[in-house]
Amino acid sequence: MPPTDSLPPPDAPPPTDDFAADPDLVLAVDDLAVEFPLTRKTTFAAVKGVSFRIRRGETLALVGESGSGKSVTAMTLMRLTEHDGARITRGSIRLRMKDARVVNLLDLPEKRMDNIRGAEVSIVFQDPISSLNPVYRVGDQIAEAVVRHQGKTKEQARRIALDMLRLVRVPDAERRLRQFPHQLSGGMRQRVMIAIALACRPSLMILDEPTTALDVTIQAQILDLVRALQAEIGMAVLFITHDMGVVAEIADRICVMLKGEIIETGSVYDVFDTPRETYTRALIAAVPALGSLADSPHPQKFPTAATLTSAEGA
Repeated sequence: MPPTDSLPPPDAPPPTDDFAADPDLVLAVDDLAVEFPLTRKTTFAAVKGVSFRIRRGETLALVGESGSGKSVTAMTLMRLTEHDGARITRGSIRLRMKDARVVNLLDLPEKRMDNIRGAEVSIVFQDPISSLNPVYRVGDQIAEAVVRHQGKTKEQARRIALDMLRLVRVPDAERRLRQFPHQLSGGMRQRVMIAIALACRPSLMILDEPTTALDVTIQAQILDLVRALQAEIGMAVLFITHDMGVVAEIADRICVMLKGEIIETGSVYDVFDTPRETYTRALIAAVPALGSLADSPHPQKFPTAATLTSAEGA
């Protein structure tokens, strides 16, 4: 079951009080549960009672192994899992929008969600080459969101697109604006994806494994960029990853997911210094440390939760 500190206590005030008491609260997810149909009579529970909060200017890392439910959680925040046949069985997803109104995204019709995706909540996926349209210039793809959500003319949207490329530190932005995705490097394509996500200055940006497909040098540049942009814009960030090394670099707080549940949550310092759960310790131990095998003649397997549990019980 999720730890009690990740769930509202039984005597918690009504949900709207959360936002009234904390003007910097951007997102409140409470008891979210999502399931997928397997057959006509059976379902698979991908997310089980997940709860967390994100404040303005804060980065929350949602971490766990593949299949733990972290990406399903992120996609559900955008109400995209329903297009894959998922069913949200309970919970709420409350968002403070840029005009300060608080809405439960689960209560909104699809047409209203179309206006929120990209404008209030944006997402950057793991592989930019599969997310960008190969037949449109990158400038047109950035400008599309601006025209759609801000009602700008094409020329105004083009100028904003150019400003966005400069904001994400793309060199020679004027020329890159006219290029196609295949003409850019992997790191540049991911910067374009971040520019698209930021074009409408959303309240919340979701980054779903945004550095996994990049080499370590470009990965470090993208992490530095996210931190710098967050400081400039003040947006809330939900960072999805399985890499605890990345978490240590980027996150303020951590939620550890396993089998669809949040099993541990806390500040990045508390979780790394004194992890409560064996699974969390296994994730941290899986981060390679330079020189850790210097005295071993052969490569060794990374520790797992099972091996750590056995060692602790010995």
